Amino acid sequence: MTDQRSDVDQLVELGFYGLAGHTNNPADLLDECRTADELGLGSVFISERFNLKEAGVLCGAAAATSPHLGIATAATNHNTRHPLVTATLATTMHRMSGGRFALGLGRGFDFLFNMMGLPPITSAQMTDAIDVLRRLWHGEAVAGHDGPSGSWPYLSQDPSFNEDIPVLLCVLGPKTLELAGAIADGVVLHTFFTDDTLAASVAAVRRGAERAGRDPADVKVWSVLATVGDHLDHDLALRKLTGRLATYLQAYGDLLVRVNGWDPTPLEAFRRDEVVASIPGAIDALATTDQLEHITTLLPDHWLAAAATGSADTCARRIVDQFDSGADGVICHGVTPVELAPVVGAYRSIRPAARFDGRVANPGR
Repeated sequence: MTDQRSDVDQLVELGFYGLAGHTNNPADLLDECRTADELGLGSVFISERFNLKEAGVLCGAAAATSPHLGIATAATNHNTRHPLVTATLATTMHRMSGGRFALGLGRGFDFLFNMMGLPPITSAQMTDAIDVLRRLWHGEAVAGHDGPSGSWPYLSQDPSFNEDIPVLLCVLGPKTLELAGAIADGVVLHTFFTDDTLAASVAAVRRGAERAGRDPADVKVWSVLATVGDHLDHDLALRKLTGRLATYLQAYGDLLVRVNGWDPTPLEAFRRDEVVASIPGAIDALATTDQLEHITTLLPDHWLAAAATGSADTCARRIVDQFDSGADGVICHGVTPVELAPVVGAYRSIRPAARFDGRVANPGR
């Protein structure tokens, strides 16, 4: 494990998403990681998209750029790479980063997998895949495996390996949250969870850990908080808040509404709306300012309030709210470290530092 930096206290409990949303220039991650390091942020989370966001490349860039940040995929999928390739990505990152890496896996989207000719991911598959990876990381040869995640005659990395690599699961629903508590080292929740939903999600993770005979405190739970302060330009803030929530509603609105216990009527109106229907892809990437302002009128205020908005001080207090609701860490979502800087400054003045004594930067520890 690398030493913590001495010139600024590292906020091991705060993270950010690298290249949040869409990007045409993945090299922007390098400056983001440098700035995050200067601010003292704890971890960078890397989401994967099949265009310019390949997780292994970006994680390696983050490790080479910052000697302090924890690094996690959040998420990739176990079924888009051969397990030996995924295992090697993780062991390479583990050694390259000095133990700062965590492998984050998610269930993904059935529609996308159908288009790619891949089977949808099940809980049994994720459980089996994680078991295979951990066996490989600890020097075991996996021979004659025939399980939910696949069949392989012989898999092996190196019999001398004894690599302790944390696994995160990125999840929404209560059943998968309980599964994560049983099998994962950490959990990454979803953006636009209400405080009540966050508390219920943490409880589900802890419940799953207890049922599996694990110490619930050993599973780190990360809240994902859209952080859109009023220091941002209006058009940009609109895209990061309304645009992002609307894009989630396009992709899996029923699940997000159900998990939060929201009335589904506004979702139905959203889907029927002519402006929404006219946008031929992700709203946060393609909608104009006028379209986003119209879409804002379709979304209930309390849906948009499941975020950190307003002044930097108000956003900082919303971060503390996440800890009060049970989160162990907060990923400030949708903003670059430069955009997050005023909020980080305000947070330092109210940080409940004693809660994080003994923590390290690895987001899965």
